[in-house]
Order: sequence, then C-alpha cells, then structure tokens
Amino acid sequence: MTPLRALLVGAGGMGKAWARALTASPEAVLAGWVDLFRERAVSAGTELGLRDVMFDDDLASALGRVNPDFVVDVAVPEAHAEVTLACLERQIPVLGEKPMAATMDEARTLVAASERTGTLFAVSQNRRYNKGLAALRALVGTELGGAGQVSAEFYKGPHFGGFRDEMDSPLLVDMAIHTFDAARYLAGADPVSVFCTEHNPSWSWYRGAASAVAEFEFTNGVRFTYQGSWCAQGLDTSWDSSWRVLGPKGSVTWDGYDSLVAEMAEAGRREVAPPPIPAEGIDGSLADFIRALRGGEPPMSECHDNIRSLAMVMAALESSRAQRRVRVDW
Repeated sequence: MTPLRALLVGAGGMGKAWARALTASPEAVLAGWVDLFRERAVSAGTELGLRDVMFDDDLASALGRVNPDFVVDVAVPEAHAEVTLACLERQIPVLGEKPMAATMDEARTLVAASERTGTLFAVSQNRRYNKGLAALRALVGTELGGAGQVSAEFYKGPHFGGFRDEMDSPLLVDMAIHTFDAARYLAGADPVSVFCTEHNPSWSWYRGAASAVAEFEFTNGVRFTYQGSWCAQGLDTSWDSSWRVLGPKGSVTWDGYDSLVAEMAEAGRREVAPPPIPAEGIDGSLADFIRALRGGEPPMSECHDNIRSLAMVMAALESSRAQRRVRVDW
C-alpha cells in the first residue's frame, strides 16, 4: 500500500519527534516541513539525515507544493487554530498536537470546520497510547464493575526554561490535559463540573501557579480528583501520573510505570503485567490516525472527543480564578 504524504508544521523539539515518527512509519512519508524560520526546519532535517523533503516558511506555499494527504501540526499552541483551519478549508486532514486551540471559541470553530468540510481533525493525546493505561482501563471495565471514583497525582520538577516559566498557569495549561484526558478515557464518562484551586509554592521557579488541586464531577456520578505540581522536589511520579480507581467490586492502582495492582472484594489482591499494545506514544497516535484515513474507525482523540478534554482545562482555570465550582461546557 502506498505510504501517505505528510506535511509537518513546526520544527521545535516535538517537531523533531514527529519527524522521527513519520520517517519510521511504513504508512507515511515526510514530504515537507514548514516553520516560520525555514532554516530551523532545514537544520533539523540535516540533523535527522532526511532526504527528499521540501522545506518552506509559508504554509499556503507548502500545501500547494507538497499536495499532502495529511498535515501534522506541531506549531506553537497560539497558531494551532490558524494552521488547522487553513488545512481543513482545503479538505486536508490534520493531526494536531495538544491543545487543539488556545481558546474554546477557536476549538468550536475547528470542530465546526471539520463537520462542514467533512475532513478529519484529531489531536494527538499520545499518553492514551500507553500499555499500562490500556491495562488499567481493561481492568476497570472487565473486573472492577466500572469506575465510581478516580484519583490521579502528578508531581514533577522540570526546569524547562523559556515560555513555560512565564505562563500564568503552566501546570494546568501545558500539562494537566494529559491526565484529564486519561481520566475521561478510564471512566468512560464526560465532565460536568469542576472546583479547582491553584497556587505557586514559595520555592517555585515559575512565575505563575505551578501547583493545582481539582475535583471534577463526571456523568453517571463519577468523581475525579487531581493533585499536581510542576515544582515538586523529590519523589517524582511518572509523567503519566499515578492512579487509583474505585469501583463496586474493588480497587485498582497504577503507578504510571509498570506496577498495576488489583484488589477485588471476592478475588483478592494480585499484580497485573500490562500486555503490549500495537504502538505507544506518538507512534500510536499516528497509526490510529492513518488507519482512520484509510477507512477505519475514527481515532480516539478525534476533535469531537478531544474538545471535551480541552474544556476540562478551561473550566479548571475559570474555577480557580472565580474561586467557585463551574460547569464544563464544550
């Protein structure tokens, strides 16, 4: 089967990661790479040893020259709506990085454009493609009797430097969507409301609030609690958070790595080895997206689904600033 031609937008760190994923996939070929600073894309291409790739600093020009089968949007978040809309209007499918847009109004515009043009738009929630998360979800569905209460803890202390250090809410805006999205995936439910507080510990190296606590109500009465910090000193969790899920038949925990423990009221306690899945991380996102382009099921984070995870972030921010519980609307 002929590989699909991809145009990559954005040549930062994640752009390089996507370039590696695209060149490694037997289903795709990296045909073009766009960045506002063309020399940055050229330099990244040279570093990765790429050949037969067209480089450009203008999206419209690149779309005409490459005629891609799909676009991978790894531009800065503020540009996601502009890039995605330009592609959808040309009926070119888009696989974007999170967040799908900088505001809910922009996100709704993109979902409407996908519907109007009949063109696939999905967001790479790459942390859904984790064998531990897949195993946890399977246990919740097959043995736990469903999720009634879900909790996640995320504690890391990365010194990124750059724009994250200057953001108003770096944890919620730049990272929490991964955990929020995974909670929806685990619970099989949608958000209804949230109460959230943020603060910035005295030792934080961020200008904005680097720590947050949020409590969500989901449909079917499910409750999800999140505690996190991006300036934690020691005892880090996994980047995928650590989890506990309670259900009518027992409890399951996952440390975000390989330790998955289930204890059921009637079956006792046991450790579970997560079985492998076809592809993890952005490789999984890409494979899922291409499968959909070839006529398969929509990818897990198709825009109609992913806007609900973005809405959780925006509602948490609103709640924190208003100091009250708010509805989650999308």
